[in-house]
Amino acid sequence: MRSSWFNKLSIIIGPKPPVNWLFLCLISLLVLIVVLGSSSSNTVDTAPHIPVSLIYTNYRRIKEQAAVDYLELRSVARGVPRQREFDLCGKESENFVPCYNVSANLLAGFKEGEEFDRHCELLVEAERCLVRPPKEYKIPLQWPTGRDIIWSGNVKITKNQFLSSGSMTKRLMFLEENQIAFHLEEGLIYDGVKDYSRQLAEMIGLGSDNELPQAGFVLLHMRQQVARFSWPLREAFLHFISRQLPYPSLSYDMVHCAQCGIIWDGKDGMFLIEVDRVLKPGGYFVLTSPTSRSQGSSSQMKRKNMLLPMEELTQQLCWTLLAQQDETFIWQKTADVNCYASRKKHAIPLCKEDDDAQSYYHPLQQCISGTSSKRWIAIQNRSSGSELGSAELKIHGKAGVQPEDFFEDLQFWRSVLKNYWSLLTPLIFSDHPKRPGDEDPLPPFNMIRNVMDMNTKYGGLNSALLEEKKSVWVMNVVPATASNSLPLILDRGFAGVMHDWCEPFPTYPRTYDMLHANGLLSHLTSERCNMMNLFLEMDRILRPEGWVIFSDNMGAIDMARTLAAQVRWEARVIDLQNGSDQRLLVCQKPFLKK
Repeated sequence: MRSSWFNKLSIIIGPKPPVNWLFLCLISLLVLIVVLGSSSSNTVDTAPHIPVSLIYTNYRRIKEQAAVDYLELRSVARGVPRQREFDLCGKESENFVPCYNVSANLLAGFKEGEEFDRHCELLVEAERCLVRPPKEYKIPLQWPTGRDIIWSGNVKITKNQFLSSGSMTKRLMFLEENQIAFHLEEGLIYDGVKDYSRQLAEMIGLGSDNELPQAGFVLLHMRQQVARFSWPLREAFLHFISRQLPYPSLSYDMVHCAQCGIIWDGKDGMFLIEVDRVLKPGGYFVLTSPTSRSQGSSSQMKRKNMLLPMEELTQQLCWTLLAQQDETFIWQKTADVNCYASRKKHAIPLCKEDDDAQSYYHPLQQCISGTSSKRWIAIQNRSSGSELGSAELKIHGKAGVQPEDFFEDLQFWRSVLKNYWSLLTPLIFSDHPKRPGDEDPLPPFNMIRNVMDMNTKYGGLNSALLEEKKSVWVMNVVPATASNSLPLILDRGFAGVMHDWCEPFPTYPRTYDMLHANGLLSHLTSERCNMMNLFLEMDRILRPEGWVIFSDNMGAIDMARTLAAQVRWEARVIDLQNGSDQRLLVCQKPFLKK
């Protein structure tokens, strides 16, 4: 939206001012900035605990508005027409996840379960529009309340679906009138969640579930469910039928499947082989099956029919059935790479290709991966926490990771985060639009929980947020065309995935509170990506009133600001005042009503 002084300028010199007039105004504006800057600080505030003076605050706002108006003037001077805003999509797109169109996949000839797989190659250029929220959608409750209670209108589940769901779901949820709660009304922890996580901890030999995060455990859930645990999780991706998950080998401490509906001995055991590929040495596979709920000989027969084919496969994979309680089974992957040489003949072969190669939806393989990788380190022998030692960093040297570069990146993000929090707190927390009937939000952590770093290098932003004890959860995304640092990020215990930003991201709409893109636009300009499609996809996965932070050069920010206007985001340009052409573009997605 144009500023008031720009509208007055249009009245004085006409709706289509000559170019020389505009450049004269631009020069005058720049002189004004220099005059103001001579009496103010030229550096970003790096000490957030020191109160910022009113003079500096007002000056900073003038600088931000000047940058905005500069872009407006430059667009007019170039004769660039104002782009139209996109309309809202229809109701049928409220929960749309691109690339998972079962009907289109069936028409294309995919069958035997492959119709449920990800097929972005079948995407058809449709009418561009903004995915609208459901009619009953509400802004998520502030953290930590939002950890325990969610609005039922925000998720695709009805009361009848809940009542007909499996016993595991009912154990871990409490359905109220318009909410799904994981706590009882008295505030006590819902016993089903704690009981189940405590059960798993005891079955693998830990004293309690409190030791799971202390041991650095991270888990991949094989199906997106409403069940939640009190320890770190990866984001669950959708069905895998014929293609590998977008993770490198030896990535996870535990893979969990609770009534996930996968026939594990199907396709000659390729599903279980894929689980083995992403499991770290000494890792665990947890299978919770409803077959043991019923009593009598029928239950025993079902259990026997399930375990017999699993037993043969797990032996070939060098897995051991570690424990069994009620309906839960836990296998442990071997930590001894020599186990594979002692197997029977005609066992599942070992893969011959490079085990550390990128895995981005490659076809499933019928061979065991990771046995020749330098990352073959038992989970019991690794460093605890997110800090890697020099020996562990050396393992990632093949991917171009140098210890000096790694620690320099860490220091950079520590500094950047302090500047971010200083600059953005007034925008994101103090200036947040107040909704009728709601109390003012309490800074600095209640409004943002789920964060995506769209162009991470080593997970530096994630690490800095943890060090500062910011109550956020970060999904680290490594672009498929960038250097493959995902194994290092996963070894640090962070959530991460590889993704091609020329394609939609595999998650539901309105998943994230904040998207962060450092240098992503510059990186993608040389790719085949359509930038407008990228912005529409970002809008899809961002919740209403969520935030986007771009950090890039002036040319990329100029382009981003134009595209942000088309998806109806409010945007502010921030000059970092560090002598470079780097700028921040801070955007907020509005809550568009019907």
